[in-house]
Amino acid sequence: MSVHRRIYLDNAATSWPKPDAVYAAVDRAMRQLGAPAGRSAYAEAAEVEQAVLNARKSIGGLLGADDPRRIIFTLNGTDSLNLAIHGALKAGDHVVTTVVEHNSVLRPLRAMADAGQIEVTYVGCGAEGVIDPAEIKKALRPRTRLIAMTHASNVTGALQPAAEVGEIARGHGCLFLLDAAQTAGDVPIDVDELKVDLLAAPGHKGLLGPLGTGILYVRPGVEGQLTSLRQGGTGSRSEEDRQPDLMPDKYESGNLNVPGILGLAAGAGYLRQRGLAAVREHTATLTQRLLAGLEAIDRLTVYGPRDAGRRVGIVSINLRGADPQEVAGILDSAYRIQVRSGLHCAPRMHAALGTLPLGGTLRFSIGPFNTEEDIDAAVAAVKEISASV
Repeated sequence: MSVHRRIYLDNAATSWPKPDAVYAAVDRAMRQLGAPAGRSAYAEAAEVEQAVLNARKSIGGLLGADDPRRIIFTLNGTDSLNLAIHGALKAGDHVVTTVVEHNSVLRPLRAMADAGQIEVTYVGCGAEGVIDPAEIKKALRPRTRLIAMTHASNVTGALQPAAEVGEIARGHGCLFLLDAAQTAGDVPIDVDELKVDLLAAPGHKGLLGPLGTGILYVRPGVEGQLTSLRQGGTGSRSEEDRQPDLMPDKYESGNLNVPGILGLAAGAGYLRQRGLAAVREHTATLTQRLLAGLEAIDRLTVYGPRDAGRRVGIVSINLRGADPQEVAGILDSAYRIQVRSGLHCAPRMHAALGTLPLGGTLRFSIGPFNTEEDIDAAVAAVKEISASV
């Protein structure tokens, strides 16, 4: 097979390419504005301050959050999850989570459990990697403080029943933390409809921003239950040596990543202009095409739901008798098709799928700029590799 260009199918790790407006916004922030947010009063600093506020509004609009102050900027999705978990939990609390989770949820919980601070219950999943809300409800205890769940698996792509779990959490009086790492920017989200208290997402995946950006949505009133993990300069109430309790200042100590945030705002602007429904339709169509092509190949196992409407644009596979790392290497070196192999930082998910002894899976992840030609090339390459290994 002749190779003409790089085919990028690793968007679950980070999206690429970005909209042109993202590159332009980062460049302008660095070359022309060169000012901090909330620290000075000259013209460029005022423009940065307004641009950061507009970024909160744009991202909040994608999530159904009307108040821009509810959007906290963080280092990345992992930082958002750590703020939510460490900030919300106290000694003696119980947490319900799932085997589907990424290590960004599992490891903070494990650290607190190992320190004897909390107890954690892990709810299993079905064969397609989907959680049963009834199992979440059964796992609740009187001291359950938090339900932490991913919106979509980064291994199987399976969408989880977030609305049902949000209803359960609200009825029990505990917090609901939704990890939207694989859905924000791809799947329409309304935090009120999902009854989300805390929503964490990276800026560099579906939201199409630069690496080193993340957001945490905090529902009104929840800030009273969420401790800040960092204290320092905020540009507000500087006469006091206590951390302000203002939103979002309570959680944003130190200089913000202005180039990253302005790039993230440009990514969100692109999504709002194109429309999340259109992005979702595009990735779902390509995902269904990929599933159909891969399922026709002998000696191949596909994980997760077969209906693209029940998953995001993530498809994990294994070729029987082939190491997923080796197949990924062949795809890149021989075909310039770039995917991810391994455990994807989700060890309990692989244990549930039985893929731990196999070294994980080979994962294709589709973004808004992929094409039918990309998908067809990937299927053809896997078919050729399958016939030769």
